[in-house]
Amino acid sequence: MSSDVPVTPGVACCRPGRRQSAARLDRTVNCVYCTVMSGSCHDPTLSRLLENNRQWAARMAKDRPGFFERLAAQQSPEVLWIGCSDSRVPANEIIDVLPGEVFVHRNVANQVMHVDFNCLAVMQYAVATLAVRHIIVCGHYGCGGVTAALQPRETSLIGNWLYPLSEVAARYRAELSALSDRDRVDQLCEINVIEQVRHVCQTTIVERAWRRGQRLAVHGWIYGIHNGRLADLEVTVSGPDEIDSACARAPSARRPRIPG
Repeated sequence: MSSDVPVTPGVACCRPGRRQSAARLDRTVNCVYCTVMSGSCHDPTLSRLLENNRQWAARMAKDRPGFFERLAAQQSPEVLWIGCSDSRVPANEIIDVLPGEVFVHRNVANQVMHVDFNCLAVMQYAVATLAVRHIIVCGHYGCGGVTAALQPRETSLIGNWLYPLSEVAARYRAELSALSDRDRVDQLCEINVIEQVRHVCQTTIVERAWRRGQRLAVHGWIYGIHNGRLADLEVTVSGPDEIDSACARAPSARRPRIPG
């Protein structure tokens, strides 16, 4: 029979004011908060991540003396990256840039919605405060969110999030239905990027930047997880008068152009 014992001094518990049982303290896996605060991380995944960070920080400090001091002083990225949350598409790594060189916002299926205050706040800070010169909307082939948007709708949070994308898929149903399953998904991935470029351009944030003469261009790119290559979808907008023509020129409903 186990008895309650006080939490080890200096060890914060996920349930403040509660006492942990001896059996719980003997377990090798506690809650993340407890293990991190205790400085004794028993989960091998978390231990590996912390060790990776220590090695990375040491390597950066050795290879680039003063890097972290400069980084702490300010950030001055020229690019805002709006991408998918997919763990296989990390912005900094796939464009091979250091921390501080790209401002990043990611969500499921790289959506830009005018009711998403998270995304809009990121855009406003990037455009109005950091004065980025480029906004890149980057999707990727084989996107799970895009695949889900092609399926029968479900009542769920992710279903609600993907509803606008499902409407886009419905708008292109005739063209998409003529493609194979894989090409259908990949084509909608491209169409989705183009739609989100249009949404970015139609925000008051970007409209005001252009009105005050700020140099700002919005681009649509797509990434191939299968080969690590990015492709420019040739939709670039540098002013309000270019939105319709740029999006119309971009590939819309034809076989996707996967980079070789």
